[in-house]
Amino acid sequence: MKITYIGHSGFLVETKDCYYIFDYYKGELPALDANKPVVVFCSHFHHDHFNPEIFEMLRRMGMKAQAVLAKDISRNQYPTDIEVIKACPDQVYKLDNGAVISTLRSTDSGVAFIVKTPEGTLYHAGDLNDWVWNGEPEADNRQMTHRYRKEIDKIRNTRLHVAFVPLDPRQGEHYKDGMLYFLKNVDCDSVYPMHYWNKPDVIQKFTTEFPEYQSYIKNTEQTKGEEV
Repeated sequence: MKITYIGHSGFLVETKDCYYIFDYYKGELPALDANKPVVVFCSHFHHDHFNPEIFEMLRRMGMKAQAVLAKDISRNQYPTDIEVIKACPDQVYKLDNGAVISTLRSTDSGVAFIVKTPEGTLYHAGDLNDWVWNGEPEADNRQMTHRYRKEIDKIRNTRLHVAFVPLDPRQGEHYKDGMLYFLKNVDCDSVYPMHYWNKPDVIQKFTTEFPEYQSYIKNTEQTKGEEV
């Protein structure tokens, strides 16, 4: 399995038989083998997670695409000739290639994805995170943390190979909350921070503050076709 960071929360995962693209926003794709199918995942409608240009890019590359799109993405936002699974929270779907998708409910919009492939299980959080903000009412922040932990607890017994998890510096001192709870409660080999708004120093900040997780956290910015 190969991982390539595209940008923001966007990743390309290549397995022996398929490509999986998650939450394309902007950036270049590497050369792809047109003999392999590609599945495009979009966790929700926010512009920094869903850009319909991805379908035209793949078309120009001669790729045959299938899509798994959160239900909140409008039908007029993607080509009519694309085979689409509309994903709702807490559901299970099966792809043409046999991969099995499970979903969680986001704490913002849309869903998070768990994708079981023959080469390992992937997790893409989308905007499922512990979105605690300084200045927000304490009751609202407590409710946010409760909602986040409730979703993550659903995958406590799921063995993950790779996970893509938000680490957002805009949250100030709370930037670490969602990532820490995930790392403490989910068994995962490799975790790629994302959604850090072009401030990759937050990755080094996290591993410096929590060196016990350094072996799990990958340098997302340097991930270009990395074998995992």
